[in-house]
Amino acid sequence: MKSKKKKHKSDKVLAKLLLEDVLNFFKSAPGKAHSYKEVCEALFLNDPEERVRVMEILDALVNNMQLAEPEPGKFRFTSMGSSFIDGIMDLTNSGAGYVKSIDSTEDVYIRESYKLNSLNGDKVRVHLFARRKGKKLEGEVVEILERAKTEFVGIVQMSAKFAFVVPDSNKMPIDIFVPLSDLKGAKNNDKVLVRMLDWPDQAKNPFGQVVKVLGAPGDNNVEMNAIMLDYGLPYEFSDEVEQDAAKIPMEIPEAEIKKRRDFRGITTFTIDPVDAKDFDDALSIRKLENGNWEIGIHIADVSHYVKPGSILEEEAYNRATSVYLVDRVVPMLPEHLSNGVCSLRPDEDKLTYSAVFEIDDEAKVIDSWFGRTVIRSIKRFAYEDAQKIIETGEGELKDEVLTLNRLASILREQRFRKGSIAFDKVEVKFKLDKQGKPLGVYFKEQKEANMLIEDFMLLANRSVAEFIATKGRDANKSSKHDYKYPFVYRVHDKPDPEKLMEFSRFVSQFGYKFNFGKESEISSNMNDLMKEIKGKGESNLIETLAIRTMAKAIYTAKNIGHYGLGFKYYTHFTSPIRRYPDVMVHRLLDAYMHGKSWESEAELENRCKHSSEQEKKAAEAERSSVKYKQVEFLKDRIGESFQGVISGVTEWGIFVEIIENKCEGLIRLRDIEDDYYFFDEESFSIIGKQYKKRYRLGDEILVQVKRADLVKKQLDFSLVNDAPLNRTAQRDGGRDRYRSDKSNKSRGRRSR
Repeated sequence: MKSKKKKHKSDKVLAKLLLEDVLNFFKSAPGKAHSYKEVCEALFLNDPEERVRVMEILDALVNNMQLAEPEPGKFRFTSMGSSFIDGIMDLTNSGAGYVKSIDSTEDVYIRESYKLNSLNGDKVRVHLFARRKGKKLEGEVVEILERAKTEFVGIVQMSAKFAFVVPDSNKMPIDIFVPLSDLKGAKNNDKVLVRMLDWPDQAKNPFGQVVKVLGAPGDNNVEMNAIMLDYGLPYEFSDEVEQDAAKIPMEIPEAEIKKRRDFRGITTFTIDPVDAKDFDDALSIRKLENGNWEIGIHIADVSHYVKPGSILEEEAYNRATSVYLVDRVVPMLPEHLSNGVCSLRPDEDKLTYSAVFEIDDEAKVIDSWFGRTVIRSIKRFAYEDAQKIIETGEGELKDEVLTLNRLASILREQRFRKGSIAFDKVEVKFKLDKQGKPLGVYFKEQKEANMLIEDFMLLANRSVAEFIATKGRDANKSSKHDYKYPFVYRVHDKPDPEKLMEFSRFVSQFGYKFNFGKESEISSNMNDLMKEIKGKGESNLIETLAIRTMAKAIYTAKNIGHYGLGFKYYTHFTSPIRRYPDVMVHRLLDAYMHGKSWESEAELENRCKHSSEQEKKAAEAERSSVKYKQVEFLKDRIGESFQGVISGVTEWGIFVEIIENKCEGLIRLRDIEDDYYFFDEESFSIIGKQYKKRYRLGDEILVQVKRADLVKKQLDFSLVNDAPLNRTAQRDGGRDRYRSDKSNKSRGRRSR
């Protein structure tokens, strides 16, 4: 009996020691994830019984939140074993929120009464509550570590002794108290930018002061400027920056021209949107004596004018990108540079940085050259002009345009064959009057002229990135030293398998099949699906969700390739007038070609991260401006009916996209009065409890415009018909099982 007790005690000691060894192993490298096999190898555990114990320990540590499992079978150390975590607050419309810790895949639920004064995006410290069995993890915000945002756009609401600013954003659920002395001249109902200064623990509202008076709500300029400021993006340049830019002369010194390869005698032209003013890329073409083609991709040499340490450099870095709102471009560089000095306007000598290729008739790259050049464009084509030449075979410089289009088509075919994914989402554009009021909606199509330019820009971007990576490899081979060339890459990670599974389940609701089993076949299967849905009513919805399924492309000094394009190496070299990373790429390329070193990889990574963040803000501002114009466009059409497609289903309502103008609005469940509807997540639908009527993603329904809220940029619709016009296919059904003759006819007309 004693021996059994001793053995049991000994087992407990060994188990405890093993637990400590496993935990210490993970603590020694807290950022790394390891499988149980790697843990066993590190601890020299070969006995099958011990390996089973390790697996049990790993499961227990995950349950205790001392380890996270970022992907199945991989574990890493987490601070969740502590009773406090730091994370980012994500507020819901109800006022409660979730905090996501970088150490865990599990979100912590924060009730409204426990969120302190935290706002959306704030970095907070959370005290974790003891988990109740079968319940989600909950906690309480005990400290706000860093505000995500302190400046907000809103409307002034005044009383006799004080004022409040009511923020426009749904993500800012509380009004800001402003003393009358801090209004900066703002009047009642003015739109302003307000800065939050303090929020005492016992105060119901934060205290703030007006930073800038924007003007009257509803004015187009006021609203567009407000969108920029709401995303923390400047919409004008300081006098200091404008004056610094104005000092740069338009004329190019002869001494500078002599340092460069001269392309002024070679046929060179630009192809851009009809309303473009900043032309940052041009193409040159000539036939070589050996029968091959010399194609030059010439990019505005912004880095020649914007020097490190200058005022212009600081401004370009801070902005990081131009912003393309629905009615204007807010440039990264002052107009004197973006539309003047650097813009590759016709019949003007311009300084460029070029990628020049020798290409045979089969679009095979025989040789490449990179360096500083001088060009003179002889023609400025709009996309429509070039497209007309492609379609008719007639027009100025027709031989050059047709040759470039033929070679670009081959490059495109090669790219898709090697794994590039073809998304062709509809881009909404507005016809505006002089005051910016939307008069109509049209859709921008990608035609061959657009793709011609895109394919040569992709060739330049890919080749520059590959050149730097190869240069680093060659240096390592020929030297005892470990050479590394820090560089700016544009990367796109592989899609998340769980998101692909969800996407496959989603498209099956429409009768489509998407096989994501083999990684090597995902891109070709996605392309096949995009071809199959082209021209169908649900195409825009499926393409939007397909894009969301993919990872987001970012800038980084750590290359992992570009999955969406199917490139092992990729960068941004071709748009330095409107993107700061391209300016960095020009500088790095030039430095390495001349045997010079550059800044550390860590510093480069910080700049890349900032550029990615600014790009995201710009994209959100652009979408917000489109949404504003959509609401404004339908504001005068309250009560009118439109045919739409259900584009989203939630527990509170269904989102519907109007087919003829792509404006999206919400039908709230409480406004559908013929039954009590509930949300069925499994089938992406809402179902009537009594009559079992179902409204599903992709169904065509008739809606009426009920309300248009310009401040919140929201449209509310009401349901007109009592049944969907087009019931999408069941999982086991054909594409047309539930379609009425009427819906088939209307769909056919749209396809034509």
